[in-house]
Amino acid sequence: MIGGGISGLTAALRLTEVLGPGQVTLLEAADRIGGKLRVSEVAGVPVDEGADSMLNRHPEAVRLAAEVGLSADLVHPAATAAGLWTRGQIRQLPPSVLGIPTDLAALRRSGVLSVPGLARVRLERLLPGVDLAHDVSVGHLVTRRFGHEVTDRLVEPLLGGVYAGHAHELSARACLASLVPLLADHRSLMTAAQALAGAGAEQVAGEKPPLFTGIAGGVGRLAEALARRLGDQIRTESTVRELSRIPDGRWRLAIGPSRSVELIEADGLVLALPAVAAGRLLVDVAPQASHQLSRIEYASVALVTLAVPSSAFPEPPTGSGFLVPPVEGRLVKAATYMSNKWGWVAGRTGDTVIVRCSVGRHREEAALQRSDTELVEAVMADLAAATGLSGPLEDARVTRWGGALPQYAVGHQARVRRIQDEVATMPGLAVCGAAYDGLGIAACVDSAEKAATRIVTELAGPTQ
Repeated sequence: MIGGGISGLTAALRLTEVLGPGQVTLLEAADRIGGKLRVSEVAGVPVDEGADSMLNRHPEAVRLAAEVGLSADLVHPAATAAGLWTRGQIRQLPPSVLGIPTDLAALRRSGVLSVPGLARVRLERLLPGVDLAHDVSVGHLVTRRFGHEVTDRLVEPLLGGVYAGHAHELSARACLASLVPLLADHRSLMTAAQALAGAGAEQVAGEKPPLFTGIAGGVGRLAEALARRLGDQIRTESTVRELSRIPDGRWRLAIGPSRSVELIEADGLVLALPAVAAGRLLVDVAPQASHQLSRIEYASVALVTLAVPSSAFPEPPTGSGFLVPPVEGRLVKAATYMSNKWGWVAGRTGDTVIVRCSVGRHREEAALQRSDTELVEAVMADLAAATGLSGPLEDARVTRWGGALPQYAVGHQARVRRIQDEVATMPGLAVCGAAYDGLGIAACVDSAEKAATRIVTELAGPTQ
């Protein structure tokens, strides 16, 4: 195993379950495991520095958390209603599928769109059916169907929250993967989105199942629990410099600096790395996959987490937070009231409000070239403009994630197929992680489990 993020940890656990303890080694270049999952304190309260929830509709991550002893700590958000800071105020975010509206009445009441913008949305059902024989950008698809206001004020902030990318660059087939197949049966994009939203809101015991699940104490605890299961099978500060295939079909890894290289041989290998890092290692053994991996770009982001007294707000903040469309020209692209969203945070904060703000999009690294102090001040200024926040700051934390989020550009799915096709010709080799079929924790867990299954199957050899 190379890579100690959630994908690598999951794959290592699944391999260990089959092959037995001591048969799997996980190599991580950094001095810690967990990748983008990490918890640290703000004003004495543990708060996630990366993802703070897991998609509940796809059970892979929630199931894994229960398996490693966290079932009693699985929690649902206490607040889920999000706002949208646009046109001079924080408005209720209308129902949508990644910004594609599903409720015209709610969209009208929100005031997010102008009167002409609403009129354009109403025309969508009269248009000819959607043709996605070839991949296009989300922005191209949505703007042609609904007009630019839906793209600018609804799709862009939601895509920015998930991918830190731009609507006119991100792939419709990859980013709307659950929606695209429905277009075969629905001429209207809105109707297809309504069908998808309805399918995701099936009643369980008379109630809608929550979309997300968290972990009391932080989702970063999942990585810690996995690491405890793996124990001394994990080696940190172990950078793999080179990868080669030896004549007997096994893999040879060169670890450490050139002056004191350590060589390790392995029967099977899983690369749970960012695309560029995986591509560098594969340049000699899988050159086409390496080339395709090198073309996957990444966005850098920063999370600014603030602790402020509740009295600093003219009115108590409501809901889980708000998104900000890029057209508003603000630094902050999203703000989450962690002490509203998670009951376990609220139980430890008293009269303090924990707000976590996201900054940065693809190719907008200049916004992150400020010092921590400057970022905090700029974020506070945006919060003041949005909410009227004023007064003292109790504590702050700035977390910078350089090259954090892979960009699923137009043609991404075809690129992933080319990568996987060449990797499939290499017995005992698999790749997994956020660069392929999904950014969330659940998608990474699923990707890792499939990679582990491939390795186990190939090591077992052909069945009779």
